[in-house]
Amino acid sequence: MSINSTVLAVIALSALVTVIPRILPFLLVRNLRLPDAVMKWLSFVPVCILTALVIENLLMQEESRLAIDWTILLILLPTAIIAYKYRSLSMTVVSGVLLMAIYRYIV
Repeated sequence: MSINSTVLAVIALSALVTVIPRILPFLLVRNLRLPDAVMKWLSFVPVCILTALVIENLLMQEESRLAIDWTILLILLPTAIIAYKYRSLSMTVVSGVLLMAIYRYIV
C-alpha cells in the first residue's frame, strides 16, 4: 500500500482534530483561577470516566436482558479493594489491568 498526499493529509488533519479538543481547554484555563465549585466538579471526572468504562464491560446484553460478565466481576472485586485501600486512581487502573492480564494468561 502506498501513501499518497491525500491519505497523508487525512491522517494529519485527523490527528489535528483529535488533539485540539484535548489540548485547547488546558491552554485556555492554565493561567485562570477557577472557582472552587468548578474544581470540585472537575475532580469527579476521572472517577466518572473509569466507572463508565467498568460498567460498560461488566454488563453485557444477552437476547433481551442484561447479564453480568463474571470474568470482569472476578477482576473487579480485588481491584475495588485496592482502590478503597490506597485511594489512588493510577494504582487502581494499573492493578486492574495487571489482574486482567494475569487472568487472561492463566485462562
